[in-house]
Amino acid sequence: MTGLTEQPPDEPDNVPTGQPTGSWLTRNLKVLSGVSLLQDAASELLYPILPIFLTTVLGAPAAVVGAVEGVAEGTAAVSKVASGRLADRFRARPMIGLGYGLAALGKVAIAAATVWPIVLAGRSVDRLGKGIRGAPRDALIATGVPEHAKGRAFGFHRAMDTAGAVIGPLIGLAGYELLHHHIRPLLIIAVVPAVASAVLVAAVREPPRRRHKAGGWHPRRLPGRYWRVIAVLALFGLVNFPDALLLLRLHEIGFSVPAVIGAYVTYNAVYAVLSYPAGVVADRLSPRTVFGAGLVLFALAYTGLGLTRSHTAAWVLLAAYGGFTAFTDGVGKAWISGLLAAHEQGTGQGLFQGLTGLAVLAAGLWAGLAWGHDGTLPLLVSGIAAAVLAAWLLTDPVRHVHLRAGRT
Repeated sequence: MTGLTEQPPDEPDNVPTGQPTGSWLTRNLKVLSGVSLLQDAASELLYPILPIFLTTVLGAPAAVVGAVEGVAEGTAAVSKVASGRLADRFRARPMIGLGYGLAALGKVAIAAATVWPIVLAGRSVDRLGKGIRGAPRDALIATGVPEHAKGRAFGFHRAMDTAGAVIGPLIGLAGYELLHHHIRPLLIIAVVPAVASAVLVAAVREPPRRRHKAGGWHPRRLPGRYWRVIAVLALFGLVNFPDALLLLRLHEIGFSVPAVIGAYVTYNAVYAVLSYPAGVVADRLSPRTVFGAGLVLFALAYTGLGLTRSHTAAWVLLAAYGGFTAFTDGVGKAWISGLLAAHEQGTGQGLFQGLTGLAVLAAGLWAGLAWGHDGTLPLLVSGIAAAVLAAWLLTDPVRHVHLRAGRT
């Protein structure tokens, strides 16, 4: 793998070699979607069992679950800010390869962990890789995609990514039964698709771009409408605590390990199925509208999970939560992409993902500390806060602060 090299200055921005300008399903979109599918299969194989591994195998308290995920996401957040700026100055493929390689290394550490601080270190290395790869990957996906199709392009990527999140837990569920309910071997199995995803990055073809001078750059040079959207999304991040705590809630209300994994598969299946349609609707209406609808589903899921102990209701609420993620994840990236020029994509995506990741860090810490014996309080607080923000996003006053996608 080569090191970071400056982009050559002899080609225009945003025009990939040999790519028809009207096509949105680019080679890089397909390859990077495959890379994400493999990596997510690895990540989501271990993710639903990680809270149980921490609390039952390693003996950590619930606060540690929130802290591990919060610190891991914070590590990703800080690295995203730096990697986004670098992605606008240097070639993206080496950064993407490094990011996926670190993710594989982090999973090796988790599989070998005998105490929870090693899990913390492994998750941090894993998420460091996520932070390094995220902005350059998303900037490369946006390259060559017509403005009117960014929602469906990011929706397609999220659908493929989340297909891995369905495959991974299903492999974990089968392995859990075949391996006589031993958790650690599943963590070892997760390393295989993680390594495969890093290898597949070699198939990415990065088009030359014109280099932009970096001297005197400051975040304030990004458009004001970009910062207004970032402020809204980061505010929401403060109540969007890591999903590991939702899975812990399921375990606390009586879900068995297979049932936790099965519920998580249901969540990811809904997420995968709805991601592309959500992107299409965002292209036709506006990302703001689709994102606001997603927050309604978030509020229903969190409030419901905070109030119910019914397993049937919990399954339905996890499915609704999958709808929330489909309506906000790729849609949020497309929203941000539509507010930025070609040479700002890496920087803008990095700042967006970094700041919202830091908000999730804060959410993981406060929710873990406030969890108590069953997590009712933080779930209700987050659900109510999301409902208020959703109502604000979906009402007319939002239009006056220009929270619509697209450049003006």
